[in-house]
Amino acid sequence: MATLKLCVEVVGAHNLMAKDGQGSSNPYLELHFDGKKLQSTVKEKNLDPVWNESFYFSVPDPAILRNLALDAYIYNNNAKEAQSRSFLGKVTINGASFASSSDAVVLRYPLEKRGVFSRVRGELALKVYVTDDPTIKPSTCSSETKQTEEVPAFSEAEKSEEVPKESKKSEAKQQTFHALSKPDAANGALHQASKYVVGAMKAPEPAVPNVVRMNSAAPVQPVDFALKETSPLLGGGHVDRASIGTYDLVEKMQYLFVRVVKAKDLPSMDVDPYVEVRIGNYKGVTKHFEKQPNPVWNMVFAFARERIQATVVEVEVKDKANLKDDFIGVARFDFNEVPVRVPPDSPLAPEWYCLMDKKGDKIKSDLMLSVWIGTQADEAFPDACHSDAASSIDSTAAASTLIRSKVYHAPRLWYVRVSIIEAQDMIPQDKTRIPDCYVKAQLGTQLMKTRPNQARNFNPIWNEDLVFVTAEPFEDPLILSVEDRVAPGKDETIGKIIIPLNIVQKRADDRIFPSRWFNLEKPVAPDTDQSKESKISSRVHLRVCLDGGYHVLDESTHYSSDLRPAAKPLWKPAIGVLELGILNAAGLHPMKTRDGKGTSDTYCVAKYGSKWVRTRTVMDNLFPKYNEQYIWEVFDPATVLTVGVFDNNQLSSNENVDAKIGKVRVRISTLQTGRVYTHSYPLLVLNQSGVKKMGELHLAIRFSCTSFVNMLHVYSMPLLPKMHYIMPFSMMQLEILRHQAVNIVATRLARSEPPLRKEIVEYMCDVDSHPWSMRKSKANFFRLTSVFIGVIVASNWFRDICLWKNPITTVLVHALYLMLISFPDLILPIIFLYMFLIGIWNFRFRPRHPPHMSTKISQAEIVHPDELDEEFDTFPTNRNPDLVKMRYDRLRSVAGRIQTVVGDIATQGERFQSILSWRDPRATTIFLGFCIAAALILYVTPFQIVAGLAGLFVMRHPKFRHPLPSAIVNFFRRLPARTDGML
Repeated sequence: MATLKLCVEVVGAHNLMAKDGQGSSNPYLELHFDGKKLQSTVKEKNLDPVWNESFYFSVPDPAILRNLALDAYIYNNNAKEAQSRSFLGKVTINGASFASSSDAVVLRYPLEKRGVFSRVRGELALKVYVTDDPTIKPSTCSSETKQTEEVPAFSEAEKSEEVPKESKKSEAKQQTFHALSKPDAANGALHQASKYVVGAMKAPEPAVPNVVRMNSAAPVQPVDFALKETSPLLGGGHVDRASIGTYDLVEKMQYLFVRVVKAKDLPSMDVDPYVEVRIGNYKGVTKHFEKQPNPVWNMVFAFARERIQATVVEVEVKDKANLKDDFIGVARFDFNEVPVRVPPDSPLAPEWYCLMDKKGDKIKSDLMLSVWIGTQADEAFPDACHSDAASSIDSTAAASTLIRSKVYHAPRLWYVRVSIIEAQDMIPQDKTRIPDCYVKAQLGTQLMKTRPNQARNFNPIWNEDLVFVTAEPFEDPLILSVEDRVAPGKDETIGKIIIPLNIVQKRADDRIFPSRWFNLEKPVAPDTDQSKESKISSRVHLRVCLDGGYHVLDESTHYSSDLRPAAKPLWKPAIGVLELGILNAAGLHPMKTRDGKGTSDTYCVAKYGSKWVRTRTVMDNLFPKYNEQYIWEVFDPATVLTVGVFDNNQLSSNENVDAKIGKVRVRISTLQTGRVYTHSYPLLVLNQSGVKKMGELHLAIRFSCTSFVNMLHVYSMPLLPKMHYIMPFSMMQLEILRHQAVNIVATRLARSEPPLRKEIVEYMCDVDSHPWSMRKSKANFFRLTSVFIGVIVASNWFRDICLWKNPITTVLVHALYLMLISFPDLILPIIFLYMFLIGIWNFRFRPRHPPHMSTKISQAEIVHPDELDEEFDTFPTNRNPDLVKMRYDRLRSVAGRIQTVVGDIATQGERFQSILSWRDPRATTIFLGFCIAAALILYVTPFQIVAGLAGLFVMRHPKFRHPLPSAIVNFFRRLPARTDGML
């Protein structure tokens, strides 16, 4: 037996000719070498068969191996006719090209014809090499030519393992030899007579990109994190119409209202009276007055009727004492006899009621009050002291102030532009030296400086603009001071000026105001003789104005709720009305512990435009019901409504920070006009342990259009006021100004009662939305790839057209292309008609609910814990240096890959630039010759003929294609780039 063997690994074939009359074939392979013949198994109904079978031939004389050839024939097994087969193609490999086992790779050979009239197509993937491994035995072969007597290379048992249990349809889709894995270089691994299974050598198939329709919903995420549509009874019944009404987007809730107005003729002049309203386990307490026999309270208490189980309402007047409060008198009412008031009825008139002592006898003191049953539509509801919790909760007047519902209006913000032009007669304290001057400007807590003057002299010139943020009413003046840098870290003030903003001119466009000279006030020490001071007055040349043509951004640009300029004369009329009903929350996560159990004292804050609303705080309840409705004017549909849920921690101490539970964003442009959206939104929060659901918030939203024409006109207008485009700010400058604006808004809203705290404003305005995050970087990358899915799908479709995968479709595309070239006036109408039909088709799949935060898009489900820890790290970092080093190395690795991609893109661009730069004189000469020839040909040839021939050439049949790159591509890749000059 010869020790040298020829090994042939048959991987698979691709794109074979259909020969069974049903659009498919039953291919098998025959190998001929040195008079011997081996046959593979038959693949039923498969034009892309995968065999993964190995065959071994003995080589009788290694000296004549170069003169031998290996022939591989692919036939179609005609199952209907016995011993009949059809030729599908052949491959001939010369013995001189046989490689050793260590150098062998899988090659794809195009199938050849057997004769002039043969019709073949496709490729055959083989790996052919020579080995002298003594453990390999030659395959059993037969010299007979009849198919029925041919012995396959594998036994029946091996053949049974070779056929997968998958369906024939899924097997036909396997086109694996285009993505083959690299074979093992070890000879032993290749030469073992192992059993191969179909698909064993396949590389993992790339994920098929999801085709996203134009109005498709977000990727599917867990049901617990998904949006849920609800059908609550709004306004006492289900709302199906687009009418605007009062409290028709919330569930009707009844309350017992008790208005305590005043008292008279209390028994003692030293009494410190207060009133306690009690019904069952719920109570409300007014503030007390010291030594006042005729106090006036004028307070309203509201008790939820669904929580009331008692039948008697007691209103007690007590005297505040150190140890135990003294009882003065009481007025009792039967709950069943309390009248019901329904707006628009007028408010119930208060009455004087005689107080009774503990025995039930009347006393001389009287109390004025009114008691009625109403709903949240009652005008007394917002200012009432609500008692929806047990009596263990603080129900005093001071505590009630912190839990009331309120409406806030953020101040109107302006940009202050200070143009510092020059200064004159800058005389330092040391008159022997030339000053090194710069200007320091301060507005409130904002501090900015100009660059030091480059030409050091007594009349410095800067020509710099400094921009600040201020709010109406203008409280803080603008303070400018000219500083002299005496030494590093040591500055001396030459003079300063204070400019009140009330006298500064306002502008709404880019017109230039006349500049002014301002005299500087020199700082004078208390022990200095003013008569010896220099009589020369230093002055500075300034131009100061309030820019009202800008919209002062106080929110993230992606979630802006208002885009109007600061100047009111530039405001456009409203296009609609947005109504929000905050119904309830469910399954909230406990944020504190009280009486040994987890609980929360929650309230909601909604922000749209300059109007902020805050619901009342529902105490000690993980399933609170708010049922409060609010309304806003809408000036632009490309805005976002933000609703946040918070836990109130101010009842125990004002120094505590209100905890953030979650928030919801709703874009107005995604809402249909007049429709009521009732959904339960999951409150998703990302923390260091991962994504977490903190509960659900139930909202009802309706957008009503008041002027359809104005709304359509808005879509053609710029998103921001025109000053943002005439005199734009840089991105860094906008971000700095946005933080300043948020600080001003938070400071002003914190003055309200109850205050809207700073942490609430910062959370609603997304102050910390731009720090580095590996998770966000991955999410944005996948968002970017999904944008180009349509282009990828279109390119794949066009590639199939060029490869004639479906001849009928290819012929139709050719006909359409020639028709468009013949009638170019039809190109644009057909494109727009096609887009119109796509839009009509996608109308069936339009989203039925507003978009919501997706854990899939945010890459929050598979994020690594270390990446989350890095995302929530402070700036600057406070982590272990070893951990910071590891993260820095990881960031370098990611940045290195990005750097490579950017460099490759730059290389392609530089190659285009080098075509006419004579960087490569031969390439430029070739291109110039091509240009002059193309100019002459195109001059004498009609454009339609050129375009038609070019299209037919691009979509030519695979028979006329060469597997190697085209000459144009080869020419372009040989062009020089600037990579040679890179260090």
